[in-house]
Amino acid sequence: MSQLIKGNAIVADEWTRVIPPIYGDEPVRKQAGKVVMFKLHGEDTFTQKQIDGTEIPATGKVLLPLPVWLAKKESLASRMAAGEIGIVLQTHEPIENLVAAFRDLNSLPVIAVYVEKFADGRNFTLGNLLRTRYDFKNELRAVGDIMRDQLFFLKRSGFDSYEIKAGRNAEEAIASLNDFTQPYQGGVNDVPVWRRIDRSQA
Repeated sequence: MSQLIKGNAIVADEWTRVIPPIYGDEPVRKQAGKVVMFKLHGEDTFTQKQIDGTEIPATGKVLLPLPVWLAKKESLASRMAAGEIGIVLQTHEPIENLVAAFRDLNSLPVIAVYVEKFADGRNFTLGNLLRTRYDFKNELRAVGDIMRDQLFFLKRSGFDSYEIKAGRNAEEAIASLNDFTQPYQGGVNDVPVWRRIDRSQA
């Protein structure tokens, strides 16, 4: 069964997310002397061996990690023109790398932001930047360690589709999109509550 939520429904996923192979153990990452459970900003996402070993389906719509696209874009140019290529940006990858890779971000039907661990909140910032600073209009998808409690806030950060982590109930997660009726803070598509409520009659 599909784990993809779009709008307020579970829908079939017409995109195949391409994941490079894993070779051996990843090095332990530390920041300020502490082990961190997700990649650090600007850290290499994949090795050249992983990129070279990535198998891309010959047909259909595919979501490619940004480094894989950059390495193989010449051979995929016709599929890009046909609207069959979307990009996966990981939370530690500088958004400037994505912007530099495409003259027009809206040439991409889908941008997916991958979060390695739910405790990493950089996906919210990336979603907001893509919608506001870079004016991305197409599907913005959250993938990775995505859980029910995040969906309402992901929506307010500009996301409009969500791939719920395997093993969790996507049907139950849909309800969380309407957890709050009057959020205090402003979001991508609205303003803070103090600007929404008319107090002139109070």
